[in-house]
Amino acid sequence: MSYLAHRGSWELNGGRWVVKAKASDNVVEAELAVEVAELWPPRGQWTEADYFALPDTNRFVELSEGELVMPPHPTHTHQLIVLELATRIRAFVQKQNLGTVQIGPLPIRLWPGKIREPDILFVAKEHSDRIGEQVYGPPDLVVEVLSPSTRRTDRLEKTVEYAQAGVREYWIVDPYGRTVEVFVLREGAYELLGKWGEGEEARSEVLAGFRVAVDEVIKG
Repeated sequence: MSYLAHRGSWELNGGRWVVKAKASDNVVEAELAVEVAELWPPRGQWTEADYFALPDTNRFVELSEGELVMPPHPTHTHQLIVLELATRIRAFVQKQNLGTVQIGPLPIRLWPGKIREPDILFVAKEHSDRIGEQVYGPPDLVVEVLSPSTRRTDRLEKTVEYAQAGVREYWIVDPYGRTVEVFVLREGAYELLGKWGEGEEARSEVLAGFRVAVDEVIKG
């Protein structure tokens, strides 16, 4: 595995990691596709050590209940929304010197063995100790942009997980319903701060004073 990884590159193929490598004896040069799935733990038995040993990729890869979770590649619309909203949040945070804003893919550890990669995250300055080079601790605010394949996870599983981890504010952006929902943590559970649609402005409680027009985030 080490030789192939050195000579070639890692790719995701059908949900499994394969190595694309070339072998040459100065006469014949052939491309080899070597499946390496059997070199990794079975489903349900992945650890954080296994997760962080994965090759670098620009894919979102999460760890939940001992399994890898790999959503499909984001769409054009999804990425436009992330860019528009993250740009506005970051400008506000920088102007007020409030902390750090990042976009995915970037691992956050909600608790040992639970790694998620939200679309956008904010860590307050007073929680800067949660920022690591390889992984962050629980952010103060997260944003998820819904897609058909992630809708259930974002609305159900992650709502429970982010609350359990103490994430103080959770934004859900729905490109199809053209809405922005903001939930704030109250006594360990999320309470809806507001749901805004076209012609309205969404606002934050954690980022006091931050407001953004839904039409500026969800265009078209």
